[in-house]
Amino acid sequence: MGFYSRHILPRLLDGAMSAKPIGYQRRKVVPRAEGRVLEIGFGSGHNLPYYDPKKVEHLWALEPAAEMRARAAERVAASPIELEYLGLSGEQIPLDDNSADTILITYTMCTIPDVMKALSEMRRVMKPTGRMIFCEHGEAPDADVQLWQRRITPVWKAIGGGCHVGRQIPKLIRDAGFKVEDMETMYLPGTPRFAGFNYWGSASKG
Repeated sequence: MGFYSRHILPRLLDGAMSAKPIGYQRRKVVPRAEGRVLEIGFGSGHNLPYYDPKKVEHLWALEPAAEMRARAAERVAASPIELEYLGLSGEQIPLDDNSADTILITYTMCTIPDVMKALSEMRRVMKPTGRMIFCEHGEAPDADVQLWQRRITPVWKAIGGGCHVGRQIPKLIRDAGFKVEDMETMYLPGTPRFAGFNYWGSASKG
């Protein structure tokens, strides 16, 4: 891991994930989490203030990057929620089958190298009665924006920690065996259109 990945990228990601439009999205989805919660791509802890402590029994925070966990320290210290770090990637979730009541994933599916393997792992550890809560950016509905997404992705991946701006989020979720129960979409105001089309909602184990 080079200087950029250790020192520059964590600051860029922390700043980008602090944007107000993204905060509004978190407010829509994070309070839906309940029971024993597994958050995929915990990052620097931006979701923490939006959890309902009365509904969350335990939080597993999966975040492989030590630099991001360090940046989350203040938010973790200020939260009343019982939190346990898991230091592996989404493709290797160190939990037993049927462990989590809720899987929460926000703005993370775009960066996971083997996203289908990670989704398979999420489905494995989610209880049969559990629910995945998601909020992701991905493929836009407009052909001209899709064209820019394809053009910019190689550069965006290099500077954005592997971020793919045009992944087909609903298809990925369904192909992994989940059933999408509810979903909304829109371009986030104040964000570049090529990176600003959002999908959010919930899915069951199917």
